[in-house]
Amino acid sequence: MTVSIDLNADLGEGCGNDRELLSLVTSASIACGFHAGDPDAMLANIAAAKEAGVAVGAHPSLADREHFGRRELQVTADEVFALVAYQVGAFAALARAAGIVPQHVKPHGALYNMAARDPNLADAVMRAIVSTDSSLVVFAPAGSELAKAASKHGLCVAREFFADRNYLPDGTLVPRSQPDAVLHDPAIAVARVLRVLREGVVHATDVTDLMMPVDTICLHGDTPEAISFALNLRTTLLAAGVRLSSIRRLVE
Repeated sequence: MTVSIDLNADLGEGCGNDRELLSLVTSASIACGFHAGDPDAMLANIAAAKEAGVAVGAHPSLADREHFGRRELQVTADEVFALVAYQVGAFAALARAAGIVPQHVKPHGALYNMAARDPNLADAVMRAIVSTDSSLVVFAPAGSELAKAASKHGLCVAREFFADRNYLPDGTLVPRSQPDAVLHDPAIAVARVLRVLREGVVHATDVTDLMMPVDTICLHGDTPEAISFALNLRTTLLAAGVRLSSIRRLVE
């Protein structure tokens, strides 16, 4: 199989396995302090990613550390603009202080899901990114309002597939409140990834096939099996002839 793909993971969330994940991925989305992390952790993870040759991006969230940014809150577009501009701007400043150019922005948790379906929130996210750095790539679900807004604002989009999450028939992620939201069997998850790369489709929860174009694959770092799963997926992809590369290198 001749294809190139980016592997990304979310770091700086206090899970204790960031160093191991950096040896397995090509891009890292680093928490910006609103759902996890702080300036020291951000800078440490940026420096570690630079040492590992891994591209970095901001992982902004709603202001909700108590629920890890995964609870949907009532927020206005203006509030989302301020939240994202603040976090992306702070991350960019720290990245440049460490001598690395940020690659991307990936909203976290509830912000990601809300903006994926709400065009007003998606537009606010993109306006905030453009106001900071219009060269940043946006990680977003294919066909989502996030992806549409990014294109509207002239931003490059990396269509993201979640290797360890189940999808509803409408193409959205199964809510984490549901028992089948996360896949815990690495073999099943890896097989799904290979099918997405080969055929461009994935089974939804009703067993119908969803079209799923993909540029980057997310590996969650906050599950007990995160490292073994990431190692299994990376090894399998390389054995299948897949080239692993950061998004910026893929689009250059």
